[in-house]
Amino acid sequence: MKSVPTWIWFTALRVLLFAVPLAVLLIAGVNPWVSAAVAALFGLSASLLFLRRQREEIAGDLYAARHREKPAVRVDDEEEDAAVDAAESTPSDEERHR
Repeated sequence: MKSVPTWIWFTALRVLLFAVPLAVLLIAGVNPWVSAAVAALFGLSASLLFLRRQREEIAGDLYAARHREKPAVRVDDEEEDAAVDAAESTPSDEERHR
């Protein structure tokens, strides 16, 4: 079974850290603008305190992807390159009529 990528867990937890306090404050009858601001501050500070490992793992993954020695080559990229090379090597309609 394939594990869930870290960025999905991180995003889900960040959304929960915002949505739960927002819902609690709105149910308590606090002004929606104030509720959103307090929930945003709570979500930001809680994620900075409790989600450090996930944040560092995502940063490491992004750094590794950005500073890769050899770019990742996918099968469809190779097929597209072969199609472009084949199109360049065949004579065009204008060259055939000359």
